[in-house]
Amino acid sequence: MAQGKFVAYYRVSTSKQGRSGLGLEAQEQTVRDRLNGGDWSIVGHFKETETGTAKRTRPELAKALAFCRVMGAKLIVANVSRLTRDPDFMGTLVAADVEVEFCDLPNTDGPVGKFMLRQMLSVAELEAGMIAERTKKALAAAKARGVKLGGNRGGMLTTEAKAKGVAVRQAKANGRAADLAPILAEIRAGGATTLQAVADALNARGVPTARGGKWSPVQVQRVEERA
Repeated sequence: MAQGKFVAYYRVSTSKQGRSGLGLEAQEQTVRDRLNGGDWSIVGHFKETETGTAKRTRPELAKALAFCRVMGAKLIVANVSRLTRDPDFMGTLVAADVEVEFCDLPNTDGPVGKFMLRQMLSVAELEAGMIAERTKKALAAAKARGVKLGGNRGGMLTTEAKAKGVAVRQAKANGRAADLAPILAEIRAGGATTLQAVADALNARGVPTARGGKWSPVQVQRVEERA
């Protein structure tokens, strides 16, 4: 049974379909059927209306992925074709650092194109896991040979190692601030004029801080300055 938080992403291919809702209700029902039972909640919905001339422009998908990262949620999609038929895009999806659940994934039937897309996603995930495992084993072997790992020498970090650590932390903080920017803008547009009001709105929406806690005015100020 499904557990945890989910962000639902729906896509229709043309403006006409978007206006009529053609295909959208079927996607919504597919997601509901998949999540039937279990301890789960849908914390966000995003709908994309895609034109034939802009198949690689998916602003709502970008927002959905950002919202998943903010909420610590998994993206759920009715079927693989709702995302893309372009295999190159699967790499971008894997790099988004968001878990994705396709409602049709257990079904081994279907078009060859869908099968290949699922396989490419699986291969990408497998490759990343194998690289991590090989790196882990290589480091363990090097340590066993007496090689000193990392930048720590006698308890002191080198200037280069410190700079790299700071850069990684800043990049992570900047990325999260960018993910939060649309939510902060929406809260501000809704009438929140103080940092406390914004913090209260974030807490009311269930948006966690980077460490999973509650928001304070100081934390809001820091994120807004970064964003």
